[in-house]
Amino acid sequence: MSLSRWMTLTQRVSLFCGAALFAVAAASAQSSISPNPTSSGSLSADEASSSAYPLVDDDLASGASALSAAASAAASSGGGAGQEDHGWKHNISNNFAVMAGAGFNAPVGNDVPYLTWGGNFSLGGGLHFSKRFSVLAEYQFMDDKLPGALIAAIGTQGGNAHIWSLTLDPVIDLFPKHDNSAYLTGGYGFYRKLTSFTEPVQEEECTYYCGIFVENVAVAHFSSNQGGGNIGVGLTHRLGGQFSDSRTRLYAEARYVFIDTPPITSPKSFGSTEVLPVTFGVRW
Repeated sequence: MSLSRWMTLTQRVSLFCGAALFAVAAASAQSSISPNPTSSGSLSADEASSSAYPLVDDDLASGASALSAAASAAASSGGGAGQEDHGWKHNISNNFAVMAGAGFNAPVGNDVPYLTWGGNFSLGGGLHFSKRFSVLAEYQFMDDKLPGALIAAIGTQGGNAHIWSLTLDPVIDLFPKHDNSAYLTGGYGFYRKLTSFTEPVQEEECTYYCGIFVENVAVAHFSSNQGGGNIGVGLTHRLGGQFSDSRTRLYAEARYVFIDTPPITSPKSFGSTEVLPVTFGVRW
């Protein structure tokens, strides 16, 4: 065989082998990217793309749902806590009870010979436990004059009796949903009574100019610190408010006050000091 003929044969074998290798590679690549012809049914392009990675899509969907639920729960929990705090503060502020009033008082019972009419004022604060029931700590001051016969018997020209108290007083509103209502109240606490007999004394006083003034000066007095109580009834009228929801009410009340002071006469009677204060004011 000549050299030229051998080269031609070699070239032909090389070309044939290269073509065969190329065909095998092409077939292998096509089989790796094409759907399996032996599987049942054919898939559309959308179905193939949606089911190509089913585990990844399901995990992403589940994770997104879990994150969304967790975020919603956290927001709800935080908002609930905030609302709870706000509601607590709102309820506390709404539960405050306040009262203020002034009026007159008169002696009753065995105090009629030893006291005359006078004035009073009251202040109080506490809590509403419901629309019907509240409890207030109250301060009251009463200023009463002494009868002329008692002053003459002592031998002075004037006198007065001052009574102040700190008591704890429950209040029961009988008709809390009505514009006009009534309530019951009463309590017990500390009372101080100071009885003074006075004489007018001339004194010189200088401010912008000097002058002679007459002032009643206590020349004798006695006092007592005792326990005492009160019981009473009142009427209220609601002020304004849309749909009558205002909590501000005008009130008028009368109470019977009894104080366990030392007896003026013997034997000792119940409530050695007895006073009937009548008060007008505002409650909230």
